[in-house]
Amino acid sequence: MTASVSETSASIEGPSQLIRTLADIAARALPVAVIVGLCLVLEVLLRVFDVPSYIMPTPSAILLEIVKSWQLLWRHAQVTIIEAALGFALGNAVGVALAVAFLYSRTLERSLFPVAQTIRSIPVVALAPLFLLWFGNGMAPKVITAALICFFPTLVNTYRGLTSVDRLHVELMHSLAASPTKTFWTIRWPAALPYLFSALKIASATAIIGALVAEWIGSDVGLGYLVVTSTYEYRVEQLWATIVVTAALAIVAFEVIAFAERRIITWQSFDRADG
Repeated sequence: MTASVSETSASIEGPSQLIRTLADIAARALPVAVIVGLCLVLEVLLRVFDVPSYIMPTPSAILLEIVKSWQLLWRHAQVTIIEAALGFALGNAVGVALAVAFLYSRTLERSLFPVAQTIRSIPVVALAPLFLLWFGNGMAPKVITAALICFFPTLVNTYRGLTSVDRLHVELMHSLAASPTKTFWTIRWPAALPYLFSALKIASATAIIGALVAEWIGSDVGLGYLVVTSTYEYRVEQLWATIVVTAALAIVAFEVIAFAERRIITWQSFDRADG
């Protein structure tokens, strides 16, 4: 009897698992299919209306340029990836550290949060030349620009998550004589993780944008530099190829953070394909 029940359960679970797997594959393939479809439509329209390539090259021409210039694109992309990754790490580390400091010091929050808001309100395009003057033409101004553009969302989201804990849960920890450190890691940090990862997914793309902006201002290497030189030299296919590679890097960075979120926040359900 027990064996028959187990066999029945296995027979039911098998098809349901297959259905879930197929549904997950379909959900993730849908955006790719939409992008491919839009590229095909754009290809046809550009060819039918005979749009000059210097105005808008066809997707096939852009793809051909990526294949032809992949060594050049990869050489510049490596620099941008390093700058964005270092800026991402620095900006988010500062954001999380300030959020924790604000949690335990209202005085610090009242004094520094307006400063952070003020800095965030200044366009990064205006600050990048200053960083170039202060830190030279090396990697430092690019890393700082990338860090600056992504730290504020992390600060706000992490602080919101840390303070979103139910007061009854905190009082329960106090009644159990738990230390502030124990309360933080048991109650507050798990509650803040969903908020933190929401900010990290945004920051993963904005860090690349920050690195590109700094490269536009002053650099002799990187995807931002390649965008500028391609524009000045009217190499439109190369310009679009660089833009496509940059977008692909941002998507990959987003998906890496989303994958980490699904592995770390195991108690939360992720039904949507974006993680």
